[in-house]
Amino acid sequence: MTKKERYAFVIDWFQKNMPDAETELHYTDPFELLVAVILSAQCTDKRVNLVTPALFEKFPTAESLSKAEFEDVEPLVKSVSFANNKTRHLIGMAKMLMADFGGEVPDNMDDLVLLPGVGRKTANVIVSVVFHQPGMAVDTHVFRVSARIGLTTNAKTPLQTEQQLVANIPRDLLAIAHHWLILHGRYICVARRPKCEICGLKEACKFYKSDMRFIVEA
Repeated sequence: MTKKERYAFVIDWFQKNMPDAETELHYTDPFELLVAVILSAQCTDKRVNLVTPALFEKFPTAESLSKAEFEDVEPLVKSVSFANNKTRHLIGMAKMLMADFGGEVPDNMDDLVLLPGVGRKTANVIVSVVFHQPGMAVDTHVFRVSARIGLTTNAKTPLQTEQQLVANIPRDLLAIAHHWLILHGRYICVARRPKCEICGLKEACKFYKSDMRFIVEA
C-alpha cells in the first residue's frame, strides 16, 4: 500500500466511523477552552473536566482570572499534573489577554503562542476548534498513532509529525482529523497493548503488520 493509498483508506474509515469527532474537553466559550487545553497538557481530559467547573465558577472570564493570586487558583487545579506551573501560566495568560488582546482569545497562531502556557499544540486546538481554521494539533496520541499506522515517516518531533500530516490530509479535514487520531489513540491504539483485534485500520496499518506488534502486545 502506498502512502497515498494509506491516507485514503484511513480518512475514508474515519469519515464513516467517526463523522462527528470532537474534543472531549468541556467548555462554553473560547476562554474556557483555552484554560482547559492549558490544563490538559500531560493530563487526561477526564481529570481536567473534573477540575474546571469550580475554576470557571470562581474565574469565569480573563478579567477575573487576571486579578487572581497564585493562592486563589492553585487549590482549584492541584489535582492536575504540574499544577504549580499551570497555575502561573493561567494567571499570566489571563493578564496578557487583558493587556494585549482586550480580554479576547486571539484567532491566530502567531498571537496565541505568545501567551504563557500556550505552545503550538494548544494554539492549533484553539484555531481549529474555536475558529474553524485548518490546524493539526499533535499531542502524544497523534504522534504515536500517526507513526504506528504509517501516516508519518521518521518524524522525530511533534512539528515534523504536524508537517507530514498537513501535507497529506485535505485542508478541510485537518481539524476533525486531529480528533480522529486523538480519540483512536485514547481508546484503541493505546500506548501499551494496543487493541488491534478491534481496530478498523488493520488493513492499512504498518504496525499491525510488523513484528513490533507482538513485542508491544506481549
